[in-house]
Amino acid sequence: MIENYIPILIVLTIGAIFAIVTVSTSVIFGPQRPNSEKLSTYESGMKPVGTTHERISIKYYLVAMLFIIFDLEVIFVYPWAVEFKRLLGEIGISVFYSMLIFLVVLELGYLYVFKKGGFKWD
Repeated sequence: MIENYIPILIVLTIGAIFAIVTVSTSVIFGPQRPNSEKLSTYESGMKPVGTTHERISIKYYLVAMLFIIFDLEVIFVYPWAVEFKRLLGEIGISVFYSMLIFLVVLELGYLYVFKKGGFKWD
């Protein structure tokens, strides 16, 4: 039973050795010329102002969540559209209705965000 896991152990060992060797050679052979400019904090090309405990606008998180939600739409819809004819022949019209329900729920979310002003960038 344990001999079934030996190939997995070998692959993990080779991967760990490769990672350690790669990072080590980068540290050993890479240029090491630190100066005050390189060691300073960099934040979008601006000098950092204030403490790190300042509140971030909720718009930042809202845009991130909207991107994830509507990006997932493409992840689900694209493969479905590519295989639609084959699925329609194998499974039937329920394939179409299930995607229709998915898109309706997604569009209701889109309309909710639109009504709440989530797409206003001011």
